[in-house]
Amino acid sequence: MAHIGQPSSPPSPSSVAVYRAGRGPRGRRRGRCSWRRWILAVLVALVVLAVAGGVALYGWAAERVRHVGALADYPGRPPAGKGTNWLLVGSDSRAALSPEQRKDLHVGNDAVRNTDTIMVLHSGRHGPYLVSLPRDSYVRVPGRGRAKINSAYAQGGPRLLTRTVEQATGLRIDRYAEVSFLGVVRLVDALGRVRLCLERPLRDAHSGADFAAGCHRMDGRQALAFVRARYADPQGDLGRVKRQRQLIGAVAEEMLAPGVLLDPSRLLPVTGAGLSALAVDNASGTPELLAMAWSMKKVAQGGGAAVTVPVAAPGVAMGAAGDVLLWNTNGANRLFGALRADVAIPTSGTD
Repeated sequence: MAHIGQPSSPPSPSSVAVYRAGRGPRGRRRGRCSWRRWILAVLVALVVLAVAGGVALYGWAAERVRHVGALADYPGRPPAGKGTNWLLVGSDSRAALSPEQRKDLHVGNDAVRNTDTIMVLHSGRHGPYLVSLPRDSYVRVPGRGRAKINSAYAQGGPRLLTRTVEQATGLRIDRYAEVSFLGVVRLVDALGRVRLCLERPLRDAHSGADFAAGCHRMDGRQALAFVRARYADPQGDLGRVKRQRQLIGAVAEEMLAPGVLLDPSRLLPVTGAGLSALAVDNASGTPELLAMAWSMKKVAQGGGAAVTVPVAAPGVAMGAAGDVLLWNTNGANRLFGALRADVAIPTSGTD
């Protein structure tokens, strides 16, 4: 032991070597800092790669968005309200289907353009709200008198259908999206099936639906049969619009699930199938589609509401138009008035 006042023994060469090699307390601190810097560098690199991949995917998707002239100004067009209104349309055109596909999907050879699905998606301070307009709704088609609402698409395509919906509801339609028969099949198959549930068995020879009560993981062909069935449904067209909303919500929820978004091997084919299935108005692109998809997912998860326009009488015989569906005028006016003002919608009389 060194006496007080006497110099201590000099450090041994081995201990000096240990400290110089960075193995003492100060060296350990330097080592920890080096590891932190390395981890930070790796994280930054991963973020950069993720952003670069996202930008590349965004650009790739933007080039593949298909557009259609669906919106136009005209005298007496409803003024813009609060929030954003999408018109969502399911086209049942068979032009792109081969004879084998028509047989497999239980659809005929009718080449007339038609639509089985017509919905308004409203997003704003309240909602989002998804409102189904049954295809047999009896409304005034501009320039053609009163007829079923889906006949507007058959006679004048997206632009006449949009104008018909605007005139019937008093809503300004801001965005338009259309999906085809074959597009539904391909998108669901790219997702690897979607989960759809039934309270009672559904069997319909016209659509090919044959499902027991309960939940099912359905492929594209089965999902299409699920939403097209109406002849065996005691609610007819009203039952079908509920299943249409269920399918749209299930697809949106599946597309935006982490298992798709975080897996490039799934994200690319799903995105490609979704874009090939869709056509949107000329002013809409990838940002608008993403916003619409998030709104649909929110509806599917119980946020907002999914309803049908209030109905006064279904199955009313109307001459050459056949059996039509009449809206409850007061209930419909309250519903669409709430959407125009972007306030909470009334739920009485809607389903």
